[in-house]
Amino acid sequence: MMKSSIIFLSILIYLTLSHALIQNENSSESVYEILKQYDFPVGILPQGATGYELNKNTGKFTVYFDDTCIFPIKSYDLKYKSTIKGVISKGKLSKLKGVTVKVELLWLKIVECGCGFDCNGLSKDGDTTHKSYSLSLVEIGSYRSV
Repeated sequence: MMKSSIIFLSILIYLTLSHALIQNENSSESVYEILKQYDFPVGILPQGATGYELNKNTGKFTVYFDDTCIFPIKSYDLKYKSTIKGVISKGKLSKLKGVTVKVELLWLKIVECGCGFDCNGLSKDGDTTHKSYSLSLVEIGSYRSV
């Protein structure tokens, strides 16, 4: 019984310290400042991110919000879940999870975003439809919680 309590306590301390190190590492920069470093406008994320984790070696990231939110852009609505994940590199977001766009009556997953795409095109690649939007559309944005 004592041995399992010590193991549990050790794991708890490790997790607490690991979380604290991640927080301290990121506390000097906001997620919006990180976006600028990777050549993205800060408006690509709705205001109100409560935290993030970023592995600068792999580009894997997680961004946290208090709740799911809707982010309107022109005639489309983007929906951000309370946790979004992906991989970031200069001018490109890939393997996105937790972001969808409402096109007419359908909510579609957004899995990749990048600068420099043809902003007029709609193309089909197997089961995936690609639509490009100008990132200038997201320079200014607000959101509403759902």
